[in-house]
Amino acid sequence: MAVCARLCGVGPARGCRRRGAAREQRRGNADSEPDTDTDPEEAGGGAVTEDDEAAERIEGGRPLPPSVEAGPAGRAPLSLLELPPELLVQIFGSLPGTDLPSLARVCTTFRRILRTDTIWRRRCREEYGVCENLRKLEITGVSCRDVYAKLLHRYRHILGLWQPDIGPYGGLLNVVVDGLFIIGWMYLPPHDPHVDDPMRFKPLFRIHLMERKCATVECMYGHKGPHNGHIQIVKKDEFSTKCNQTDHHRMSGGRQEEFRTWLREEWGRTLEDIFHEHMQELILMKFIYTSQYDNCLTYRRIYLPPSSPQDLIQPGLFKGTYGSHGLEIVMLSFHGKKAKGTKITGDPNIPAGQQTVEIDLAHPLQLPDIETLRDFSELSRMVLEVQEQVRREEQEREQRQEEQEHSQQAASQPASPLGGEGAEGEETAAGAEGTTQDKAPASQPFVLPTGVISRNEDYPRTCRVCFYGTGLIAGHGFTSPERTPGVFVLFDDDRFGFIWLELKSFSLYSRIKVSFQNAQAPSQEAFDEMLKNIQFLAT
Repeated sequence: MAVCARLCGVGPARGCRRRGAAREQRRGNADSEPDTDTDPEEAGGGAVTEDDEAAERIEGGRPLPPSVEAGPAGRAPLSLLELPPELLVQIFGSLPGTDLPSLARVCTTFRRILRTDTIWRRRCREEYGVCENLRKLEITGVSCRDVYAKLLHRYRHILGLWQPDIGPYGGLLNVVVDGLFIIGWMYLPPHDPHVDDPMRFKPLFRIHLMERKCATVECMYGHKGPHNGHIQIVKKDEFSTKCNQTDHHRMSGGRQEEFRTWLREEWGRTLEDIFHEHMQELILMKFIYTSQYDNCLTYRRIYLPPSSPQDLIQPGLFKGTYGSHGLEIVMLSFHGKKAKGTKITGDPNIPAGQQTVEIDLAHPLQLPDIETLRDFSELSRMVLEVQEQVRREEQEREQRQEEQEHSQQAASQPASPLGGEGAEGEETAAGAEGTTQDKAPASQPFVLPTGVISRNEDYPRTCRVCFYGTGLIAGHGFTSPERTPGVFVLFDDDRFGFIWLELKSFSLYSRIKVSFQNAQAPSQEAFDEMLKNIQFLAT
């Protein structure tokens, strides 16, 4: 602030350089008065002066009169105030919008220049990607500064990826700037079992500026068009939505019509097409549970996993098959010698937020020839041998840790944290070379063993590499959860599978190919904390 004041010639370091009776009569002492407003909404406000007229001429592309030109001829300007206003517009327009309120506090002239809509049009475009013809807003009396301050800046904290709190089912919400709207899109997996199909999405809410006063929030749930809604930012990385007209969600045919409509949208079929009684019960249960919220939900921020050159494949979001539960969304992330698949959407058995699979990258599996691989008992024998090996290694590691702790205590030295996350972190560098070698593109034939059930028979018939892993299974209501051995199968950069030995079933996963904005984790620590939080909430 002090630097800006000195540059413009109004600070104590240089004193006022706006000398001359004519200039003082035109501007007066008000130009040197600091402004205390810090809100982007107020940057550039105030009464209209000659500076406003100059700004309007800049906006309209009209030439400035000589009285507004900066500095006497023949010498360089000694302050920013001596620069032509059109040049100040270019300078201010290159600054982040969040810095402009502080700039407006320097002096009234700066505040008047910041009323120029060209500045805010540029900030809307560069910071939020608004490429619409913002000049059309003049018809409604809404300025680009209004759009920036009352819409984009005000709701910037809800942009990105979110997981709704819908019991065990979860979800994936992407909030984006779409033209002159902020829209919350709920992403849905394709219809079961077409795992390679693109994601589906539908709007849950939108925010836009209908008039100069404030932004309008509208609920988009139901089939009767937009209606009144409300958004509250509860705390950092959490917000809630509320529909104020839930009668718009009702259909004339009652709950039966609502259920049939939901079933066509969610599953792409009718209840008569589903012959499995247990599957019918699961579907009806999900409809009853999710429809009771009426789009009144709490959302918590989720991040996309950070990537590393040592990762087996690019981490990210995948859609996978889960038997009678249909397709679900899973986040694949890498943690040293481990890879984890965390559910973003879930079901009554394994809810959203739980770690559905864990891959041990330190224990690759060499598959037998095709004929031998068809024998489930042979594959099971191989996996159980590796499971026993992993168990012995864990026991040996725990024993070494105990011995070292005892020796350190005997020597009256503080024990070093060798277990848990620290040990895994030490293994990261050591496991990088092996993981990189495992990324070799050489493929081998693959077929599911006889007796293993797959929702999608159109799985790849070649794979790159396989690893030992564990999958989480549980009873209804997440009762008696346990990790059981399985096989992680990497097919290519965008598809992998998991064979659940105990269930004798196969899940196929396909990458979600959507470029999500404002979704990158600020650090590995922030991502790990996010995973811990959503798992804690699910438990």
